[in-house]
Amino acid sequence: MKKAVCLMLVLTLLISLSGCHGTRGLKAFEIPEVFDTSRAYEITFWAKNDTNVVQADIYRQTIRDFQALYPNITVNMRLYTDYSRIYNDVITNIATNTTPNVCITYPDHIATYLTGVNTVVPLDQLLVDQSYGLGGREVRFESPTREEIVPQFLEECSFAGHYYALPFMRSTESCYINKTYVEKLGYEVPEVLTWDFVWEVSEAATAKNADGTFQVNGQKVMIPFIYKSTDNMMIQQLHQLGAGYSTGAGEVRLFNDTTKELLYTVAEHVKSGAFSTFKISSYPANFLNAGQCIFAVDSTAGATWMGSHAPLLDISKEQLVEFETAVRPVPQFDPANPSMISQGPSVCVFNKEDPQEVLASWLFTQYLLSNDVQIAYSCTEGYVPVTTKAQQDPAYQDYLSREGEDEEEHYSVKLQAVKLLLSHLDDTFVTPVFNGSASVRSASGQLIEETVKAVRRKQPVNEQSIQELYGKMRSLYRLDQVGGNLGEKAELGALPATSVVLLATLGLCWIGIGAYSATEWYKKKNGQDRK
Repeated sequence: MKKAVCLMLVLTLLISLSGCHGTRGLKAFEIPEVFDTSRAYEITFWAKNDTNVVQADIYRQTIRDFQALYPNITVNMRLYTDYSRIYNDVITNIATNTTPNVCITYPDHIATYLTGVNTVVPLDQLLVDQSYGLGGREVRFESPTREEIVPQFLEECSFAGHYYALPFMRSTESCYINKTYVEKLGYEVPEVLTWDFVWEVSEAATAKNADGTFQVNGQKVMIPFIYKSTDNMMIQQLHQLGAGYSTGAGEVRLFNDTTKELLYTVAEHVKSGAFSTFKISSYPANFLNAGQCIFAVDSTAGATWMGSHAPLLDISKEQLVEFETAVRPVPQFDPANPSMISQGPSVCVFNKEDPQEVLASWLFTQYLLSNDVQIAYSCTEGYVPVTTKAQQDPAYQDYLSREGEDEEEHYSVKLQAVKLLLSHLDDTFVTPVFNGSASVRSASGQLIEETVKAVRRKQPVNEQSIQELYGKMRSLYRLDQVGGNLGEKAELGALPATSVVLLATLGLCWIGIGAYSATEWYKKKNGQDRK
């Protein structure tokens, strides 16, 4: 019994150690007075790349140039093809304090990272530090000042009273249009699309010939309107209509009557064959370029995939159809007051035990905003530099002026998408950021996806089914548990497996100890009675 009790106690200790590993928070970061250049630092940089070799090369060149300025800092890069994978890996690594040093991410994701103690470094003091802040006197490169970052973009990185990131690139969504087919159907492309116009033309494009081919393209396939990000589709429609989505305090207002009416509209046009989504059908660009789609909504950063002469293609040249491409903002309910989402990657710095290592990470983060990096990266796709310093640089202005000179760097559709965002900066908006805001975003798109699936499966879309869908989304994304103050622990839900085992083992130990004590007491009592 003694050996058994000792074994249980040892087992309890081991499980407690394993269960508590990585749970203790880090000390809040404080800026060192001087960056110690006599020491060597090795930092990790997690970045996203859509298999674009040019972008990957720009990252590598950026690292080489930075290391030439700071030979004592080694930057190790890890490339991902999807932001969600970066997010999942960061969440996994928070528990063991093995997060990267610098990470390309989104504010919605950072809000979840903040549930760890001092996980992400607040940048407020770093932004204005006279020595190592933006434009600081000890920085070895021409860093932009805080005032030279586009204010709307910088504000996107501010939540819970602090700046937790720097913007890296910015984009919005645009509608890429087969203008040739629109005119063939008897319409003209307006300067600002309305939802009514897009639905009307899309329905007209579903007309077929007697042999089953579509009249507008003579093919057996035509999906007139395809939306890449249904998250953005729902969010922008609600914003344009002034309807509820969420609040900065974490209140979820997505499941309202306006959302229901929007889902009815989606169902109507899916039933006729006029509408589909990326998740259901595939990339809008593939259908657009094959003459099988008229309105393809995707990010301005995806412009290099759009059009008959797009430099990046996912279909064979034999499938390409020649047509004129028009680029417009996303459809609007009120064309006089256009509204579109601002999106694009930001960069955050993770806290570490060594403040000198954090400072090294911050210097590299700043370098990503230098003109050479901003201009080079933005020229690869339809991104816009996040600093006025880069936007006004003669090299960037020359780039913009050369629209259509070639079908690579100066591809006309790409530069039209860039100019679209530059001319609509004041018409962009962002959604509130809080612990769980990423889940609300996912739920908004999934409402559309589930509605599309229901119609295709010939299931009803009505009051009852939508209310059931609302309940399903609340449960799936745990939307009754989101919100709260950033930086505080969210509702924990079910205990982790290690905690369950730990508590069970502790219970067994106390039972064993109690049994042992009772046995010893009984033996002692019997011995005294015999005496």
